Amino acid sequence: MTSTPDTAPRRRAFVRPLAVVCTAAVAAGALSACGTPGAAPSKAAPSTGAVSTAIPTEKVTLSILTSDESPTSKALTDAFTKKHPNVTIDYRFTAYDSYNTSLGLALNSENAPDLALLNLLGNTAKSGQIRALDPYVDAYGWDKTVPKSQLDQWRSDGKGSQLGNGKLWAAPAGFSLVGVYYNKQIASKLGISGPPKTLGEFEGQLAKAKAAGQLPIQVSNLDGHSSFVFQALVNQFQKPLYSTAWAFGLPTATLENEAGTQAAEKLADWAKKGYLPEGANGVDNAGAVAAFTKGQGLFMFDGNWDAGAVDKAMPQGTGFFTLPGTVPGAPAAGVGTSLAYAISAKAKNPDLAAAFLDFLGSPEAGQIQLDNGFMPVSQDPSIKAQKGSVRADFVTAWKKVGESNGLTPYFNNATPTMNDVLTSQGQQLIAGKTSPGAYLKAVQAEWDKGQK
Repeated sequence: MTSTPDTAPRRRAFVRPLAVVCTAAVAAGALSACGTPGAAPSKAAPSTGAVSTAIPTEKVTLSILTSDESPTSKALTDAFTKKHPNVTIDYRFTAYDSYNTSLGLALNSENAPDLALLNLLGNTAKSGQIRALDPYVDAYGWDKTVPKSQLDQWRSDGKGSQLGNGKLWAAPAGFSLVGVYYNKQIASKLGISGPPKTLGEFEGQLAKAKAAGQLPIQVSNLDGHSSFVFQALVNQFQKPLYSTAWAFGLPTATLENEAGTQAAEKLADWAKKGYLPEGANGVDNAGAVAAFTKGQGLFMFDGNWDAGAVDKAMPQGTGFFTLPGTVPGAPAAGVGTSLAYAISAKAKNPDLAAAFLDFLGSPEAGQIQLDNGFMPVSQDPSIKAQKGSVRADFVTAWKKVGESNGLTPYFNNATPTMNDVLTSQGQQLIAGKTSPGAYLKAVQAEWDKGQK
């Protein structure tokens, strides 16, 4: 994992989309284009062959290559080694800014790690640097414990030309989830008793807040977070699997459709009605969170990486929900992704590495992940947050999204430069300097370019 989301924002794929070349390689067309520096010539990935779920009883060292030095990783490894005191974890840390560029060389070396954190798939599978995990999926039953929409984010064919289908190349270590925070005090003053049940009800609450002189939606758009609003709306106007298809770069996928048009028009309309901050294009994520916690905004579109900061600033004062559908009882849909660990093709202890990955999906690990600001891999009901905290609402929302297989990958990561396009076009759209149709045309043109 990368640094804990509750800390000051930095560039990372785990908590939110990045404007970094190749981080966007979670789209099919970007995989072969970005590659992994230092990767070996293309060849078939190795088979894991027979596998075992038995953990060695003799002293053994598990080596993990990572760009993360957060308390989360230490807590997880401490918990694992407490259960298995004969196991020593050898963390090999590389700074985030150089991690992706040095990963290929490390995986090719004679001293390759057992596990490597992936910020992107790149050419690691295509070049045979990591192992397909499907035998371990069968051995541990991960496909029965992790929702399909979450596990599939790390599936790909061996050529790296298509994500979402094929073999599993990495196992998730925790997730992000984007949705809507709400200020309970402002909501109460407006006569709003809880999260809206439909999109129409949500819009009614926006109008009520505006009429009462309250800012309806707090959002940072210096970072391009209007795309969170846009994608959340798209997810309600079409099935989430179609949003996922677009994010993965599946052939014939498009946002120049009825759902994309409705979402872009709705975003533009909300901006025109003054539902968004007047200076949103000049406000970054930290600024938006600070403003929200000071009472500027009934709602805020943001992710779980800021839950700790919000809870600290507004104890028991904030709730969270994913944007509701157009009809009551519509399946829950959320926006988010994960980072994950892959087993090196040269791993000396692949079965032990898989046992550690299995532990990351346990309820014990899930509680650690949640306590440190991540959404847990495990869906176990024993994983809880403090009652009344915004994290408790995240747990509830996460469960609903998992049950409906409604997690959709960030649109911002659909191509290496999609985040730049969504940011610039989103800024123009809410400023009234471009039309919803032109916005969609520019975004789809970038997607088409990325798939070539």
